[in-house]
Amino acid sequence: MSGSAPPAPGRLGVLGWPVSHSRSPQMHRAAFAKLGLRGWSYQRLPAPPALFAEIVRALGPAGFVGANVTLPHKAAALALADSASAAARQIGAANTLSFLPDGTIAAENTDAPGLLAAIACDVNGASAVVLGAGGTARAAAWALREAGATVAVWNRNGDRARALAAELEVAAIESPRAADLLVNATTVGMDERNSLDEVLSTLALDSDVLGRYEQVVDFAYARSPTPLLTAARQLGVPTIDGLDILAAQGGLSFELWTGQPAPFEAMRRAADVG
Repeated sequence: MSGSAPPAPGRLGVLGWPVSHSRSPQMHRAAFAKLGLRGWSYQRLPAPPALFAEIVRALGPAGFVGANVTLPHKAAALALADSASAAARQIGAANTLSFLPDGTIAAENTDAPGLLAAIACDVNGASAVVLGAGGTARAAAWALREAGATVAVWNRNGDRARALAAELEVAAIESPRAADLLVNATTVGMDERNSLDEVLSTLALDSDVLGRYEQVVDFAYARSPTPLLTAARQLGVPTIDGLDILAAQGGLSFELWTGQPAPFEAMRRAADVG
């Protein structure tokens, strides 16, 4: 698809509630500028859950080509779409919607490949603990399982963790345990008012367990490294920032909508501007 001509300029956006924190607009605008794509736009689209379906259905007629989807709408986005990729269906969540010329809506999940691209190493045979049970956690658990990792999921609500584990055929655990890889797929840590002790307590972690991971990945991001990543780095554990994942998955969405190779480095640099 990268060699094809770009489609006519269109509108793009990111749906979420809340969505004011999203770095996606500056990331995609940087990509437009880098590639000289004139006429394209990208905006935040605040979408209360009760109005999500109505807002999404109005985007295509309003000239939107696509939209990223963030919390808490990833499962709802998949349910609303007229078609979906095999990955999105298997994961049970979508973070990318495309509004097609025939008026239909197609769903994709770029969180899964975005995570693996950010990790940038072979996880086949590795053990992984995923924290969370929402759409992001589903994508992370599925991606790691598909890549050959042994995956266990934990959530404060044990019933949700067990339901996710049963659907994706991974394990559910009562508390986080040592593993090669820890992936925080919750929003814990995005609120900069939270202390390290609050974050670790909410995630049922302590320094002893945290120091036993080979790598810590945090989907959450803020203007400075999250408390989880800060604590991991102090313990000498390699980390991957949520902005690395954001740029990777955002670039894949960008390629889907524009037909052009994403300038990942430019997008990652723009994501730093909070």
